[in-house]
Amino acid sequence: MLTHLPQQLTLNVKKWSFLLFLLPATLPYGSYLAGKLLGDQTVTPYLTFLFVFGLVPILDLIIGKDPTNPDEQLDTPIMSQDPFYKWLTLGSVPLYLVLIMWGAYVFSTNEFSLAGKIGWILSIGTVGALGITVAHELIHKDAFVEKNAGGILLSMVFYGGFKVEHLRGHHVNVSTPLDASSARYNQSLYQFLPHAYLHNFLNAWKLESRRLKKKGCSPFSLQNELIWWYGLSLIWLAVCIFFWGIEGGLFFLGQSFIAFTLLEIVNYLEHYGLHRRQLDNGKFERVTPEHSWNSNYFLTNLFLFHLQRHSDHHANAKRRYQVLRHYESAPQLPAGYAAMVVLALIPPLWFKVMNPRVEAYYENEFHHLT
Repeated sequence: MLTHLPQQLTLNVKKWSFLLFLLPATLPYGSYLAGKLLGDQTVTPYLTFLFVFGLVPILDLIIGKDPTNPDEQLDTPIMSQDPFYKWLTLGSVPLYLVLIMWGAYVFSTNEFSLAGKIGWILSIGTVGALGITVAHELIHKDAFVEKNAGGILLSMVFYGGFKVEHLRGHHVNVSTPLDASSARYNQSLYQFLPHAYLHNFLNAWKLESRRLKKKGCSPFSLQNELIWWYGLSLIWLAVCIFFWGIEGGLFFLGQSFIAFTLLEIVNYLEHYGLHRRQLDNGKFERVTPEHSWNSNYFLTNLFLFHLQRHSDHHANAKRRYQVLRHYESAPQLPAGYAAMVVLALIPPLWFKVMNPRVEAYYENEFHHLT
């Protein structure tokens, strides 16, 4: 659909279309009003969840792929310095905080059925997962405000350890057996998730303890940033309990679980079956775009701040989201992330679709996969 537009026009359309990330964050408000108007709170709480995982995959197919990469000499320097893109991500912090607190209020005061409560947690948790996408962008930046804004977003879903483990663990060990966030060939999602939850939490503490010990500090000192991020999560939890009781607390924990589970499902599909070759000296080859699955569907890339251009992100981790490039040479997912998350939930279908792609990509070195 977009392939015939001039390059500069497409880049301008994309710039303002990144505002679409606001849509999933506002859908819960619409679904709440719809439920009130219809007098039925059973189905409407699921609308945000159904939009992301039902409608978006269809729209991805209709709208198609993104045909543009920014010109490295003409576009990238200007776009990298444009404050619009930075303030768009920073503006997510108050937006998501308001949504989660309002979500706790609705959960505890509204006359939801049990099915409605589950739908509400799924929907707000889905939006929280999109918030983690923004946090992922922010924690990779050097500026104090951006890094810590990312940490605040992660604290809203009780996953502050991601800030440490992702930067110092995942990006170092990606696509190797040392990385719990890189799924191995023929590993199902349900085998992957428990290991990812536990290892990534523990590894964050190990990495932070190691950093502090090198500075001569105790891991239990206030210089341990994990104490601050998890402490902030406990404050959000305490606020929800104080104002809205046990139900408010259960909501906060429930939406957090959905959000960080979706994050780990995305980790699963981003590196499934890919590997970095081990060199003669025992070290692994450097990270290239070939070590991450790429997906170039236009709409989902707007919602996820180009997270689907994951190949370029791992090869150039400091590169800002607006100038990430599509690499046709990288392994390509057959659909956008929304569709692939659904597929990953059904292991037989996942293996049927993805295993042949992994095998074809490594056709001359299949022995690495077994």
